Amino acid sequence: MREQLTFKNQKVQELRRLIGRRSSRSDAGAFAVEGEVLIREALDAGWEVLVEFVAPDAGPVSGATAFELADGVLERVASTERPQPNVAVVKMPDRAASLADARTVIVADRLNDPGNLGTIVRSAEAAGVDAVVLTPGSVDPFNPKVVRAAAGALFHIPVVEADLAAVRDAGLRLVGTSSHQGEPHTDTDWSGRVAIVMGSEAHGLPDDAPIDQWVRIEHRGRAESLNVAMATTLLAFEATRRR
Repeated sequence: MREQLTFKNQKVQELRRLIGRRSSRSDAGAFAVEGEVLIREALDAGWEVLVEFVAPDAGPVSGATAFELADGVLERVASTERPQPNVAVVKMPDRAASLADARTVIVADRLNDPGNLGTIVRSAEAAGVDAVVLTPGSVDPFNPKVVRAAAGALFHIPVVEADLAAVRDAGLRLVGTSSHQGEPHTDTDWSGRVAIVMGSEAHGLPDDAPIDQWVRIEHRGRAESLNVAMATTLLAFEATRRR
């Protein structure tokens, strides 16, 4: 690292676009990972760091080419108000991961909130789920907020893009979640190859969704339903416990 990069530098502007735009991440086949802990998680999982940017007086984490940013630049490009001193650009993995051998997967159907998706990825990996599937129209799994909320789990569990028909064609039984129909999740048969389908935050799954079986989480309070990330956590641990 020699000269410090200013905000107008082309490399800094490219980093800014990767952090802020899904289309830029897709075009580049890469995304930003902020903070030493998450960068090391990516490296430990074998993901390729293409380049790293560091704040003044900070040292690089990876062995990739590193650039030092001028004072105040990191605060203008990072996705948090108080950014950590290291930001790495990481290459996306092969998105065509197969579901053929998956036994238990989580399907996020048109999920919109990046914090919820990150939490779902984190819970799925912790529960031992084999993959997380995103249907078309879902939030970008490489959104910086998803990456942070997943707390490193994103680097250890496949995240696949597919519609419900493709999940069923892979031989998985579609178990849909509902607040008002289906049997209690504690009484459900979780044997075989199962895809737990979670609907969007605003609308859930429609009653006419192409689902093989419906389940519900019984609760005693006045709330109509649980947050989708919380509900997914409960179901993921129950399904993997009993498989």
